[in-house]
Amino acid sequence: MKNIRNFCIIAHIDHGKSTLADRLLDYTGAVTEREKQDQLLDNMDLERERGITIKSHAIQMDYKYNGEDYILNLIDTPGHVDFSYEVSRSIAACEGALLIVDAAQSIQAQTISNLYLALENDLEIIPVLNKVDLPSANPEEVTDDIVDLLGCDPEDVIPASGKTGFGVDKILEAIIERVPAPEGNPDAPLKALIFDSVYNSYRGIETYFRVIDGSIKKNQQIKFMATGKQYGADEVGTLKLEQVVKKEIKTGDVGYLITGIKAAKEVKVGDTITDFANPTTDTIEGFEDVKPMVFAGIYPVDTEDYEELRNSMEKLQLNDASLVFQPESSAALGFGFRCGFLGMLHMEIIQERLEREFNMTVITTVPNVSYHAFTKKNPDEIIIVNNPSDLPDPSKLDRVEEPFIKASIITKSDFVGQVMSLCIEKRGQIVNQTYLTPQRVELIFDMPLAEIVFDFYDRLKTVSKGYASFDYHPIGMQKSKLVRVDMLLNGQSVDALSALLHDSNAYSIGKRICEKLKELIPRQQFDIPIQAAIGAKIIARETVKALRKDVTAKCYGGDISRKRKLLEKQKKGKKRMRQVGNVEIPQQAFMAVLKLND
Repeated sequence: MKNIRNFCIIAHIDHGKSTLADRLLDYTGAVTEREKQDQLLDNMDLERERGITIKSHAIQMDYKYNGEDYILNLIDTPGHVDFSYEVSRSIAACEGALLIVDAAQSIQAQTISNLYLALENDLEIIPVLNKVDLPSANPEEVTDDIVDLLGCDPEDVIPASGKTGFGVDKILEAIIERVPAPEGNPDAPLKALIFDSVYNSYRGIETYFRVIDGSIKKNQQIKFMATGKQYGADEVGTLKLEQVVKKEIKTGDVGYLITGIKAAKEVKVGDTITDFANPTTDTIEGFEDVKPMVFAGIYPVDTEDYEELRNSMEKLQLNDASLVFQPESSAALGFGFRCGFLGMLHMEIIQERLEREFNMTVITTVPNVSYHAFTKKNPDEIIIVNNPSDLPDPSKLDRVEEPFIKASIITKSDFVGQVMSLCIEKRGQIVNQTYLTPQRVELIFDMPLAEIVFDFYDRLKTVSKGYASFDYHPIGMQKSKLVRVDMLLNGQSVDALSALLHDSNAYSIGKRICEKLKELIPRQQFDIPIQAAIGAKIIARETVKALRKDVTAKCYGGDISRKRKLLEKQKKGKKRMRQVGNVEIPQQAFMAVLKLND
């Protein structure tokens, strides 16, 4: 056990985690020349296309140091704020963390929040200064920033380059010297933490775990403590690039387990595995439940695919424990699911994965957050409003509360003005402004979560020329003046397009949605009025003009009354058609509402 080291890699987006992981694998000989490729651990094609890590990836390396053999278990983690739940799970399975900072970009918002996560779990932090080979790198200045942040010595910071492989030997040395060996009792009953799982269509669910006490053997009868169910361990092994079958996984090590479970509901990430005959008495604590931030409805394009969509979502939930969903139905779209996501990127990725991995074409409704409504009848009872249609009638409503967040934005001092005006436009209130260095400022804002859901992140990158980094955490509910804006097409309300908006910008957003829909809804044989309404009051209107046949073409010369008669006849027909006609809404109309500022 004293020769096992479990560590993860944490950093901000694009600071070079996956590339550095590649170099560690090369250096320890964990991959052959034939298997080498860039971002080796990012095995989803989506991750490669976008150049981001979405899932944590575990892999084991063997390394000889001072004549002794060591086993190093590495977990590469995502850097984007939407996937911070993945990071928290990886950290729970480790004793040490490599904190990587880009020598050209210095410390960013996500670096700090991931660092605090690691410190809360008492991990040994090894600071690594990456990309020192770049012409724009400032190694001395950034080293001082790291020293200020961590309170370590400048000698503790390891300069390295994921591209050239410089400094990788020093990193491996530091992991062995500084990261403590796992603690645990090999003679106690089996206790193991599940930190991830994936669905394999041939073998059922593969569970990834870390053994805290005891050991797990092939064919042992085991029990999952959260569900209380018993299984046989058909296969256990360690996670190299390919899975390596072993007879036993001992205390402190990381491995995978196949039990032939087919139902996704039976494996819960954060659960404790124990021996069935001799169970452990205490379960592993410290796994927080995920709190979804953004809610949207996901509906199958064809209503018959509803059950298939449910199965796909359950399999996806195995691999991404932060996805939460429950069934709902909509008048416009039929049966579907109300899903909770950690952010907009997370939502986009889930939609993309459903289409790629499960061949499901889905419609996503306008995302919103979860509100609390209180009625005048009993002002203490909370009504949770996930969908605008759940909001009680305005005459009965006492007040509405919406979730607020504390946003931390780190940017260059040149862009402070633009960033501030963007946050104030989004109803943010500045709480604090600190100059980390003369060039870099940290701004702290209290903001409504609903305002950052749509396009805040993109616009922040635009106004700061890509330099601002953003991180947030929830700070509870606050009272707000919110109204429900309904969209009416041809006099019919479309529940999938209605939105809860703040009173101050309901009119302007309602008007912009009407204009956007006018461009996107195809013309019919009759006029289509598009209206935005608050209750019974219409606040904006646009009309999609009818396609019309030129009925007067055959009349030339003669009295005007001949033409008038034909036009009146046509008008009656259009009126009749409008009463029976219904309007098809194209999928891009639902998505366009999100991109109002484009």
